[in-house]
Amino acid sequence: MAPENPSPQPPLLLEGRFSGLSDFTQLIRQAFAAAAAQGWREIVVSDSDFGDWPLGERAVIEALNDWSMTGRKFTMLAKNYDEIIRRHARFVTWRRTWAHIVECRANTSAPAEEMPSALLGPQWVFERLDIQRCTGVAGSEVGRRVALRERLNERLLKSSPAFPATTLGL
Repeated sequence: MAPENPSPQPPLLLEGRFSGLSDFTQLIRQAFAAAAAQGWREIVVSDSDFGDWPLGERAVIEALNDWSMTGRKFTMLAKNYDEIIRRHARFVTWRRTWAHIVECRANTSAPAEEMPSALLGPQWVFERLDIQRCTGVAGSEVGRRVALRERLNERLLKSSPAFPATTLGL
């Protein structure tokens, strides 16, 4: 006998190549929804400026709110955060609310084209390999996850704190 109210299935995440801005932004939405549904403990995102990520969308913020809870960690790595501040007001508010689980780092010395554009979760990752054409690859293969984590950790070691949740005036 089937349960009367089966729990909704977490979104299936892409295994393979993606192409185009619409596929990329949909992948980000699905990844954050999966993180909330599956209870990912950590998310690491990286991009030169996150300008074309859908971080300001209501659905993304709702998924991040559903994901946010004690014991979670969200790490962002960028060259700069100007585009987030300019284009993603909802995300800026979310970041302020959840500052205790969000760490923002900047790697200003790296050329923008060398900054990985990627999302790393505990069991799944994606990375844009060609930013201009918005093409890349996603998957849950261990080798892909380990390689991306190593590259991101290397960049994080060379980074400094950035994008403060609040600005204190003197």
